[in-house]
Amino acid sequence: MVLKTSAQALAISLLVAGPAASQDDLPIIGTYTENTPCTNADGSTVRVKITARDIDSPVLGLCTILEKKREGGKFLVHVECKGPGGASMLGDVSFTPKPDGTLDFSDQDGTYKAVLHKCQG
Repeated sequence: MVLKTSAQALAISLLVAGPAASQDDLPIIGTYTENTPCTNADGSTVRVKITARDIDSPVLGLCTILEKKREGGKFLVHVECKGPGGASMLGDVSFTPKPDGTLDFSDQDGTYKAVLHKCQG
């Protein structure tokens, strides 16, 4: 009975945690500058870091990736963001990779748009 309970606990923990996210799941992982190529960026340039688990942006705050899917050439990401003062909000953002290596970024309402330039290293 203990073995069955342990196996059930393991199965439940795997379902809750889900498979480990990888670069293949979200091939846009990296550090980006907003609206300015990295080579021209200075201290005032907004930097965005995308990992398999979250998006860190001065504009959005620290956002946990709750769900991601690919729709054609676009990545749709459902996030929970922690804003100033700890306020939490749910939203959707999209990233569209472009042939020049940039990403077009937009929030769910299209009220905030940016071009993200990937930085090396």
